[in-house]
Amino acid sequence: MPGGKPAGVRCIQLDEANRCRLFGRPERPAVCASLQPQREMCGDSAAQALAYLARLERLTAAG
Repeated sequence: MPGGKPAGVRCIQLDEANRCRLFGRPERPAVCASLQPQREMCGDSAAQALAYLARLERLTAAG
């Protein structure tokens, strides 16, 4: 996303199944490539994983 992805905004590179369209491509942002999934992050469901990511975004939001 030009200028970066704001917190709370869905990445435009996610497809309908929440898969990254840039995965494995050189234009994938470094922050995404460096994010290593862990059990704590993924939880037991997609809803838990999304809640974890939303919390990370709140904690790291500018302002």
